[in-house]
Amino acid sequence: MIEIYETKEQVNADNEKAALQTREKLIEKKVYFVNLMASPGAGKTTLLLRTIDALKEEYRIGVMEADVDSMVDAQTIAETGVRVIQLHSGGLCHMDADMTDRGLSKLGLDDLDLIFLENIGNLVCPAEFDVGAQLKAMILSVPEGDDKPLKYPLMFSVSDIVLVNKIDAMPVFDFDKERFLNNVRTRNEKAPILYISSLTGEGIEEWIAYLRNRIHEWREQL
Repeated sequence: MIEIYETKEQVNADNEKAALQTREKLIEKKVYFVNLMASPGAGKTTLLLRTIDALKEEYRIGVMEADVDSMVDAQTIAETGVRVIQLHSGGLCHMDADMTDRGLSKLGLDDLDLIFLENIGNLVCPAEFDVGAQLKAMILSVPEGDDKPLKYPLMFSVSDIVLVNKIDAMPVFDFDKERFLNNVRTRNEKAPILYISSLTGEGIEEWIAYLRNRIHEWREQL
């Protein structure tokens, strides 16, 4: 009889252990860590620029830009003056906890209060791996459609907040807010949904207020 060994279970267990160790390290250093996930072109970098501009006087910010290749986004973020490093995944479509922890070590936790990981762009792989973040935020852009919670259920299930970006393009696309809400709630009953435009700035204040509140609550528990 041939024995079957489910390797994915061990991979998941190892990743959860690494993620827990990362969280403990962040607690020790009192650094809040946000995992930002989205499809390519959904607006992750533009939202980061808006967020950095709003919070850079309050928090010492660091950014890890993860990608399969290139340094385009890291160079864009570097222009804000915050600490940033580029992480290349070697062809993988996600960051896992061990890769992220090594990135955090290179970035450095000293003299930082808030770190963002701009995860590799897709709605599948990043949802499968806990990277040790205190907040999992996902962006869906209006052009992607209101049916995506049905097509990518895990991403919507694990996210703490859903940001619907590019609402300035809403008149051009058949995006039904009520239908989208119902689709999200089949996967996630609690995550708030914020409608924003990283281009025009609409809704960004609500996102910043939400993030400030999450950071404050986390620090109160330390």
